[in-house]
Amino acid sequence: MKNILVVLFMLTAAFGFAQEDAWVYFKDKPDASYYLANPTEMLSQKALDRRNKQGITVDDRDVPISQTYIQGITDAAGITVMAKSKWFNALHIRGAQQDIQALTNFAFIDHVDFADRSLNTAGKAAKPKRNEAVNKVLESEGSLDFTASANQIEMLNGHLLHQQHFTGQGITIAVLDAGFPNVNTILPFERLRANKQIKGGYNYVTRSDDFYTGGTHGTLVLSTMGGYVEGLFTGTSPDASYYLFVTEDTGSENPVEESYWVEAAEAADSLGVDVINTSLGYFRYDDSRYSYSYDDINGKRAFISRGTDIAVSKGIFCVVSAGNSGSTTTPNIGVPADAFDVLTVGAVDQNRNYAGFSSIGPTADNRIKPDVMAKGSQSSNSNVNGEITTGSGTSFASPITAGLVACLWQALPDKTNAELRKLIKESADRYTAPTPQYGYGIPDFYKAMQTGMNLTDEKFIVYPNPANDIVHLKFPKDTPSVTVTIFNSLGQCVKELQVMLGSPVFWISELAAGIYNYRLEGFGKDQKGKIIKQ
Repeated sequence: MKNILVVLFMLTAAFGFAQEDAWVYFKDKPDASYYLANPTEMLSQKALDRRNKQGITVDDRDVPISQTYIQGITDAAGITVMAKSKWFNALHIRGAQQDIQALTNFAFIDHVDFADRSLNTAGKAAKPKRNEAVNKVLESEGSLDFTASANQIEMLNGHLLHQQHFTGQGITIAVLDAGFPNVNTILPFERLRANKQIKGGYNYVTRSDDFYTGGTHGTLVLSTMGGYVEGLFTGTSPDASYYLFVTEDTGSENPVEESYWVEAAEAADSLGVDVINTSLGYFRYDDSRYSYSYDDINGKRAFISRGTDIAVSKGIFCVVSAGNSGSTTTPNIGVPADAFDVLTVGAVDQNRNYAGFSSIGPTADNRIKPDVMAKGSQSSNSNVNGEITTGSGTSFASPITAGLVACLWQALPDKTNAELRKLIKESADRYTAPTPQYGYGIPDFYKAMQTGMNLTDEKFIVYPNPANDIVHLKFPKDTPSVTVTIFNSLGQCVKELQVMLGSPVFWISELAAGIYNYRLEGFGKDQKGKIIKQ
């Protein structure tokens, strides 16, 4: 009898008191009218400016969750609040199944969604399954290698943006990752620190302000964008500003990490972040009941994928790594790489060849993924000791691309995130013939910039003419700079200067009123004409 009682107790513990993860959704936001009338109470001016620029209105999703509702769940028996999301008006909670189901008795609860989906149907308890081993390593760090970062930048023609002084200045990037140890001390980030380009961050895993801790992955990822060692290494957006958010728990794999990500993305939105890089992906969890199947990779199922698309709807440009399962029995992308409106990035090697580990598409609903490719095999980065090393994984292809997205947005500040994404995809070398491995191919950021600037096919356009003080130039394609020479009526040179595509203007305010001849020379172009100074 004693043995029977022990067995019954163990079964009760396994089925009745096991801790489950779930999302509890609220019916409304009772404080909505106040916040919508006072938007700066919930969003920074920078966030509002970003939305206004793209024609995006503030709505109920921006309103914080009712503190009364949060307190009600916090005080409920057996419930632990793990994360919150104002976009979904929901909390990620943990507790026994019956304690979570009891929350539906609250009048302000809309519904509960268990991470184990079998618990959402007919209340039937699922049988516990054996935990699966999950590979938490998203890249393999190579041997010390002092090869410069030129190849990974030039492959995307990012160096041509840099030559035009488009290096990410004025753009803010949020990096959502596993941790950022030694970013506050090592040499490759000294320039970011000196220029106060690291604007802050938060550790959602430990619920602390210490984001210079955790897994080393985020440090390596950040270096491909913001790292700089003179004469040796540069990231793709060395002049951007950065927020660093820890959302990945390196000790376990659980759906709560998706909720940490969404909470961090909401913070990034409210701070006015322009670009989010996510070198993370989820498919299998430690508890296999929470894992995804290929049919779930449809952009609609995963909490993180739906949250990523909301971030895009707020005007943020989201870049996501495709994943590293290409050579496994489950080679397809995970989440949030399946989100509808993100730029999903796969990996190639230095010779532009597909890297066999790079996860492939399409999505379960047959959309092209990945979207584009970048160098992810033996990419240059900085390790936590400040050494320039190489590593492989789409974890690097994504931020290399995200940094150039920042540079492109600096060059095309009037474009929306959707317009930028379209330009990038259409610039790729396989745009007319995408494949499950390459997506649309390797993008050409210089081509995207030229297209976005509506450059002319052959000739310069000089305007206004007549002019008072400032003269503008519209450049022809493949012409990054031009020498401008101005002559008076006697044929004497009165002004000579070089004008860059990145700043296509020059001043004639010092010239006397009259008619002048001009000559534009450079990169195979030689154009002459007259300009009137009023």
